[in-house]
Amino acid sequence: MDSVGSAPLADRVAVVTGAGRGIGRALALALADAGATVVVSARTESDLDAVVATISTAGGRALSVVADASRREEATRPVDAAVDAFGRIDVLVNNVGGSVAGNPDPFEGDVATIEATLTLNLTSAFWVTHAALPHMRSGGYGRIISIGSGASRRAAASWAYTAAKHGLVGFTSQLAQIAGPHGITANCICPGWTNTSLVDFDRLGASRGTTASRARADAEGEAAQGRIIEPDELGPMAVLLASPAGGAITGQTIGVDGGYRL
Repeated sequence: MDSVGSAPLADRVAVVTGAGRGIGRALALALADAGATVVVSARTESDLDAVVATISTAGGRALSVVADASRREEATRPVDAAVDAFGRIDVLVNNVGGSVAGNPDPFEGDVATIEATLTLNLTSAFWVTHAALPHMRSGGYGRIISIGSGASRRAAASWAYTAAKHGLVGFTSQLAQIAGPHGITANCICPGWTNTSLVDFDRLGASRGTTASRARADAEGEAAQGRIIEPDELGPMAVLLASPAGGAITGQTIGVDGGYRL
């Protein structure tokens, strides 16, 4: 763990949703390594316990909160826990997202499933952010980072998922405008293909009538660097945006994606 003198997020409290695995876990570890006290939230307690243990072993401070971000009554639990335990929240990373029941298209999918995908990827971010904003305003400092995807800027996935991820861009822009006078920034980081458990090339290849290796090669070919990025490669950008040094960066949609579909 970095010393306080070299830790840009020393004395800051960060909340990361969807932090049990993959990108969320990597971002939580990066923020902790930069000195932040981190509240991690997800649905699976054992995943969160592992993240907290990793941070604690490195000399950091972390708290886990089990919550289902797709349920309004649970979504704000990590913000409440941060304020109750540490008296503040300075950084919020809206990382929750993914497919619901295979992310069906509008011709075959039922309305409830499509709405669930919209809620998971967009509405949940609104709920958590709405809970965090008053605390950030009173503290005069806030950093809101939402995790989009390649589907935030182009037609790259199903109807509901792409609509939700595009929605995060508008959410970020307007939030930056509204919150700017209060010392709060808002930005959206967009990864492309990323090496997480959510990327299943066996399933993807089967859905396309091809092999897993062919599906992976096709994904790699969509990036200028010809590769799939690792979750921890998003960490440095998140730390910059969360820190005082990133104070002039707001309302931006930033690709950390190896040059996805340039």
